[in-house]
Amino acid sequence: MMRRMNKNIFAGMMLTLSVFGANAQEDVVAMNTDEVVAEPKDTTVVRNYVKVDGVASVVGDYIILDSDIEKALISLKSQDVNTDNISSCNLLGKLMEDKLFMHQAIQDSIEVTDTEIRAMVDRRVDYFLESTGGDLSKVLEIYKMDSEGELREELTEILKEQELTNRMRTQITDKIEVTPEEVRQFFYSIPEEERPTFGKSVEISQIVVEPEIPAEETEKVVEKLRKMKEDIEDNGVRFSSKAMLYSQDPGSKTRGGLYVGITRKSQFVKEFKDIAFSLQEGEVSDPFKTEFGWHILTVDKVRGEQRDIRHILIKPEIPRSAVTKAKAEIDSIRQLILDDKISFEEAAKSFSDEKETKDEGGKLINPRTFDFRFELSKMDPTMYSNVSELKESEISQPIYEQDDRSGRIYYKIIKVSNLLDDHKADYSKDYTRIQELALQDKQLNEVKDWIQKKIKDTYISVSEDHEGCDFANDWVKEEDQ
Repeated sequence: MMRRMNKNIFAGMMLTLSVFGANAQEDVVAMNTDEVVAEPKDTTVVRNYVKVDGVASVVGDYIILDSDIEKALISLKSQDVNTDNISSCNLLGKLMEDKLFMHQAIQDSIEVTDTEIRAMVDRRVDYFLESTGGDLSKVLEIYKMDSEGELREELTEILKEQELTNRMRTQITDKIEVTPEEVRQFFYSIPEEERPTFGKSVEISQIVVEPEIPAEETEKVVEKLRKMKEDIEDNGVRFSSKAMLYSQDPGSKTRGGLYVGITRKSQFVKEFKDIAFSLQEGEVSDPFKTEFGWHILTVDKVRGEQRDIRHILIKPEIPRSAVTKAKAEIDSIRQLILDDKISFEEAAKSFSDEKETKDEGGKLINPRTFDFRFELSKMDPTMYSNVSELKESEISQPIYEQDDRSGRIYYKIIKVSNLLDDHKADYSKDYTRIQELALQDKQLNEVKDWIQKKIKDTYISVSEDHEGCDFANDWVKEEDQ
């Protein structure tokens, strides 16, 4: 089934780039392409496909056209990816891998529900709008779409394919672990001259002081939400109308406060989920507080373990006097540390308003590695600008920040410690990062073994024009040669 070229360009621009080692998978960027889908059947049976000009390969129930390879290359170039060392054989091999994952996901009855896809599409559209200041026409221009409906339709297809592939990969690798002995063997199997070099890294600690919101400002917000609840329950006002008018949640305001397919595992804060799963369908909550502000919430629909909910978020105003007071407090804490009247760690435990770090003396945990070390070259740009000029154990000047996620404002001071310069991997100092590499290596080998097994069990055909490709996987079966 032929589709317009802009779908593939759009797919490549939208998806996060990922590169896989050639020893495990074709060494190109992950893509999504067009397909012809048949009902799942015995995949070892050779089907009588009608010969179509330009068919590069058939994988199970999916067809890959020569034009798909061309579109994949155009997509990479549109992202300024250097394609000098990426051949059409590399691209075809990667496209075949994607189709094999998708085909097997259907065979294994891996499901992605319409509700889940709608939620993904909503989040992606919201992200696009946020990145363009809410200008839908600009989004449509960038992604070469004529309408929001067309954008959502393309996103639905692309995200469903991507999610099927991801879930199949996860099913293959999610139970894989590495033992300390496997980590040791992995490290010492690498010749010393070939061991990786790790970039400059530091441990980071911070003390956070938030402006105190006056009780009267909080009461204003709570009373406003109570009146909204009364209007909805007693006067028949639609919850969605109130949300569109008053909610301060940019992620749901334009949809009348709607989030679909919420489960207890969804990435919402605990207080929010507790309320969502305590209500009956149609019931409206009393005002409740999260780190984002104050809410009221209603359940639109219950479907087993999933719920469609709407909420209204309002944040109390913070007067300038409270911000000034917070600045004076962080200045005072910093001076106490500089005068050696209290250590940074003790000050964090006593004064910091950041509950996630205060018990650890203000130490930040790297969300990627789950240890305390941060490699400067892989830091968030804002964090990098805060710490890159600090010397060992130096305390920064107070920094004013606003959290993009929660909208809260605060002052903080930062200290860096245990600085390590660029160095060859050291088993003792870098164990966590070596463990991560060992796990990735084991997962890649597991995926490679899985692909080779499924190639034998799945109907695969490669056109004569591509049989000479030097694929990383054995796509061309002996009986086809």
